[in-house]
Amino acid sequence: MIKLIASDLDGTLLQNGSQKLNDETCGLIEKLMEKGIIFVPASGRQYANLQRLFAPIADRLGYICENGCLSFFQGELLHKDVMDRATGQELLHAIWETEGAEILLSGVNTSYLMPKEESYLHRIRDIVKNNVTVVDDIFAVEEEYFKISIYQKTGVDAISSYWEERFGDRVQAVVSGLEWLDFTPKGVHKGRALKVLQEHLGIAPDECMAFGDNYNDRELLESVGFPVAMDNAKPEIYAMCPYHTAQVEQSLKELISRI
Repeated sequence: MIKLIASDLDGTLLQNGSQKLNDETCGLIEKLMEKGIIFVPASGRQYANLQRLFAPIADRLGYICENGCLSFFQGELLHKDVMDRATGQELLHAIWETEGAEILLSGVNTSYLMPKEESYLHRIRDIVKNNVTVVDDIFAVEEEYFKISIYQKTGVDAISSYWEERFGDRVQAVVSGLEWLDFTPKGVHKGRALKVLQEHLGIAPDECMAFGDNYNDRELLESVGFPVAMDNAKPEIYAMCPYHTAQVEQSLKELISRI
């Protein structure tokens, strides 16, 4: 029996660049919870952003945030993985010195930005709707580092191999969307964070289902008995999953009807 469902957001629950859930999504999740199934948004996004997205039911969910650096259950922080500060500083300087690349430095409650272009601030604050703190010197932020991201509006596929070769021996580098490349502490990913939740709740992997579409979902999908790839997932992600769907909500309806 399924006891926990984890789902990626961008490209999975949020399709075609949407920044809000379908009207029916929270209602379907409520029906799952009534049947004893825990729902876990699993995203590269920040905790506050995810809580706003799921506002009607936010306090009743588990969360995997910042590509696995943080996990929460019903408001309780379960874990936080931290990056070596010297490595983080080197990474921040490298991104800042790269033409066309913007920095997103994640904090537990905010995203730190030192935007090169006003359009980037607008995107993160007003479209993505993150909590944002604009700083004059991002290298002086005192909060512990856990996730550092590159935003490249022209896309990251062409540059990801360079960054992985330069920093891949010290941090986890993963494509998180068309314009995003995320760096987290070595060995940190959504699957590791899901294991924290599974152990906290006493739920076995084969009692879990997960939905994903991109490379940063690989370990999440490997950590459950029922991995579901989106029909438009990256080819490697699609191929590794025995189950596929065009829409998460449709799969949730089918599951509810069978319980």
